[in-house]
This record gives sequence, C-alpha cells and structure tokens, in this order.
Amino acid sequence: MSAVTTENTAPTGSAPTETVQHGNKAHSDGGWDATQKGFIPVQTRSGRFKSTDPTEFPSVTGIEAEWKLSPVKLFRPLIDDALDGSTYEFSATDAAGATVEWVDRTDSRIGSTGTPEEKASANAWSTFDRALAITVTSDEHVDLTVARSALGSAARAGHTLVIAKPNSRATVVLQNSGSALLSENVEIIVEEGAQLTLVSVQEWDADAVHLASHFATVGRDARLKHIIVSLGGKVVRVNPSTHLISSGAEAELFGLYFADAGQHLEQRVYVEHVAEHTRSRVNYKGALNGDGAHTVWVGDVLIGPKAAGTDTYEQNRNLVLSEGTRADSIPNLEIETGDILGAGHASATGRFDDEQLFYLQARGITEREARRLVVLGFLSEIVQKVDAGALRDRLKIAIEAELAGVAA
Repeated sequence: MSAVTTENTAPTGSAPTETVQHGNKAHSDGGWDATQKGFIPVQTRSGRFKSTDPTEFPSVTGIEAEWKLSPVKLFRPLIDDALDGSTYEFSATDAAGATVEWVDRTDSRIGSTGTPEEKASANAWSTFDRALAITVTSDEHVDLTVARSALGSAARAGHTLVIAKPNSRATVVLQNSGSALLSENVEIIVEEGAQLTLVSVQEWDADAVHLASHFATVGRDARLKHIIVSLGGKVVRVNPSTHLISSGAEAELFGLYFADAGQHLEQRVYVEHVAEHTRSRVNYKGALNGDGAHTVWVGDVLIGPKAAGTDTYEQNRNLVLSEGTRADSIPNLEIETGDILGAGHASATGRFDDEQLFYLQARGITEREARRLVVLGFLSEIVQKVDAGALRDRLKIAIEAELAGVAA
C-alpha cells in the first residue's frame, strides 16, 4: 500500500495544510488508502498512472499490485539505478521492403503508442540515447530477424520501434540471447490495412534478467499477431499492451514459456478495445519443471464505452511437471458497453492427464516418452502460430531440450 501522511507546511502550532505521499502522489495502488475528501480511486485498467519520468513513481517495495508476484530484489538496479542507454550491437537479416536503423529519441513516433505504467519501464524510457527503428513498407510479405547477444552484464536501457506502414505485410522476429541486465520498451505501430506478426524470443543465458514493456496500436482494418516465447533467463518479465484504436482492428496475442528450477517467467497482458467492431484473442501456454520454477500471467481486457461490436476471448493454461513449482494465473475482464458480440476468459493450471498417459502407454510407449509427447502436444498449439518456418522448427528443438530435464 502507498503510505499517505500529513505534512505540516504551516507555521508551528498551525493546523496541517497538505496531505501528501512521501515525495509523490498516492497512485501506485489506485489510491485506495488516500484520505482526501471525495477522492475516487482508479477503477479501470486504463486509469492507471502513467509517466516517462521514474521520479514520479513511488519507491517500489515489492508489495504493490504490479510487483508483488515478482522477485524485485533480483532486478532492483533496473528500477532504481542509472542505466546505460547507449546503442548496442545487433544483426539483421536482409529483407527488401524493410529497414533497420538507429533514430534519435526526438523522433516523432516515439511515445505514440503508450506511456510507462511502472517505474522500471519509465527508468528505461528516460535513459535510452537512441531507438532502434524497424520499418516495413512492402505490400509483399517480408521476413526479418533482428538479433542481439552481446548486451553484457551491466544494467542497460533499450527502446525499439516497429512500424508497419499502411497495407504492408511482415513477420518480424526479435531474437534475444547471451547475458543481459536489461529494461526496455518496445513500441509497435500497425497502420491502416497492415498485417504484422511480431515474435519476441527470449533465449537468454541462465543469469540474464530482462524486463520489457511492449506498447502497440492497431489501426483501421489492420491485424497484429504478437507472440512471446520465453525459454531462457533467470528473470524474464514481458508485458504487452495492445490498443485497438480504429474500426476493424484485430489482435492475436500468444505466449509460450517453459520455466525450469529457480526461473521466473512473467507476462502481464493488456488489450484495450477502443473503437467499434474490433476483435482480440489471447492464448498463453506454459510448462513448469523443477524446484522454484515460477510463472506469472495476468491478463487484462478492457472493452471501452465506444467499442460496440467487440469480440474478445483470453485464456491461460499451465502444465505442472514436478513438485516445487508455482503458476500464478489471473484473468480480468472489464466491459463498459452492453453492445458486444462476445467476451470471455479462462484460466487453468494442472498436472499430466493420467488418461492421456495411460492411452499412450497402452500402445507400447514408455512413460518417459509419453510424458514428452503430452508436453509437446500441449505447447505445439502456440509453436504453430509462428509464421517463420525456420524459427518454428528451432523452437521445437529448444522445447525438446527443455524436456530432456523432465524426470519420468
């Protein structure tokens, strides 16, 4: 909770004149503890406090709603310390109809998709020197991969822009590997009639820490397929926010994650239906194996008062493979208009289906192989959403490698 105290700014002996939080306003939890007369706390997902200045956020204690499920002590430097916002080495595949370049932080497109809602994101936003801009203009489908693997262990800030121009078609893969202590923001602009698939792959080294906020706007009759794949890293926290701002906009958000012993993988998804006749689907699936494996999924969908004709559904499924794991799954749905096509959400966490295992073993398959096939079948739904064939095949191999550590 935020601590709201009375600060006496009047002469000694006079009545207190101002109620403040220590250096900040009481906005970190919606202000439910505020004492101001007539105060109305934040009651919708879109009403959260936003700022690009980290000093405007209160100190993070780890008990706030947005942090209480996260191992804050493991990434405290990304919240409070100065970050290296310089440019870094990257590689990009050649793709006609797409450009990758560094742009100044004064670029007019920066900030057009959203604003940080938490301190680590704001710290990165205020620190980066230049943004990496990926622009797609081709109306013929383009496959582009941008990879980075040499960020190092120093605390860093990053900012990426992905722009799909009107009627363009592309699959853009953001490939992450190596060591990292990184907080970053990714802005995604899908303009009218464009179709963009964005795949963010986290295959970091075992000691890496990665916090990311993705902000997306989807224009008229445009489509965004957003896929998060988190397999490596000590702590990976990727929070996508998608705003369907014009009629006919569509978004599909998929997630795939596999948490090993001592690994924390977190996703907080937000979809806002702003305009009428928009559609969204959210489907995240994860597996957990090993003592201390922890996953967090929070899904927020907001159907605004002008979003008549909305069609939305979100779900999260978690498969527990061993003792000592923990999967937090929290779906939320807010509806501010009664004129919708449909809205729903679902969440489930469970162990192997004994009937599935029995069926496979009854046909001569060993228990270990049966378990492997069940997990592959469970996760393959998301893998199949990846348009890039080479990446899809590589992800299957990576999941197989994860499964090699699953005891029979």
